[in-house]
Amino acid sequence: MARWRIFSLAIALSALLVGCGDNPAEQQWQAYHQQLADDLAQPGIERADPVNIGDFPERSERLIDIPETRDSLLNVYALRECQITSLVAARNNQLGRVAPPSQQWLYERTLWQRLSACLNSQVPDQLSDEDRTRLEQLTATKTAQLPAVSWNAIFDSSEWVKSFARASQPLSNVDEVALTSQLDAIEYLQKMTDHQFDLDWQQDSATLENHLKTLQERPLTAEVLRTLLLASQRLTEANALLTQHSDATHCLRGWETPSVEPLASTAKQWLTAINRLIDAQQVDKPLAIQRYQTRWLSLNNAQAPWGQFQRALTEHQTLRARFAPCSNN
Repeated sequence: MARWRIFSLAIALSALLVGCGDNPAEQQWQAYHQQLADDLAQPGIERADPVNIGDFPERSERLIDIPETRDSLLNVYALRECQITSLVAARNNQLGRVAPPSQQWLYERTLWQRLSACLNSQVPDQLSDEDRTRLEQLTATKTAQLPAVSWNAIFDSSEWVKSFARASQPLSNVDEVALTSQLDAIEYLQKMTDHQFDLDWQQDSATLENHLKTLQERPLTAEVLRTLLLASQRLTEANALLTQHSDATHCLRGWETPSVEPLASTAKQWLTAINRLIDAQQVDKPLAIQRYQTRWLSLNNAQAPWGQFQRALTEHQTLRARFAPCSNN
């Protein structure tokens, strides 16, 4: 029985390993490797699995601690002309306490808007000195906390976290419709961040939730990173073969660079949007996020997936240029 279990496990592992090669992106690279090997009259190119992307930081490492604001109902009621009593009541009821991060973001921003508008109206003139001071302090507290609230709303959302899921596959083609929807979602989060202290800009709950739902549909950040890692690995392996046979006595058939260029363009476009959103946050970014951003998302770090891909691609194009193109291209 034990022997049978070991045998079954071996079959299962073999199936998993075979499945890795079934990915269309991998198949495209395998076909290109075979083309190079045939052109150079070589038996083939030895391939290794690309590394996986790193784990997204744990919740405790990526969130910013925000002290809870407490006050009595009587004190809140004293500020009723600021139209915050129903808002605070909704936040403190059972549903409000378990609201998703996105709804907490909407609540905190609406509260800040009402407090700020109230403080700059005629209402403070009608308040007692004690209540006016309370309004000023509460507004100052919510103003100071809002950037951290915005950060936590994004980095605590399951939709955002899923975009970085390691259980993902490389992209094999560019779905322009899906990419546009994903970029629109990031752009709306960017807008909410950019306008968080704009009293005139009104966020929309349904729009926010729909965009977050779009982000949840696929782990696009992880797919982009895995695409770059796969491309870097396969290009590096191809470069090793070209370097070993640099006498250029063979010609090379054309390389379908259009299949790489759209993926590279998508990767750069997506990483640019992700980095812009992260950098727009008016907070001191948690150290774990800083490290993750530098190691995996950066467009400037030569050791990040984008930098590795660019370096491998440039070297590959240089090595190919040493060979004449085959006349039957």
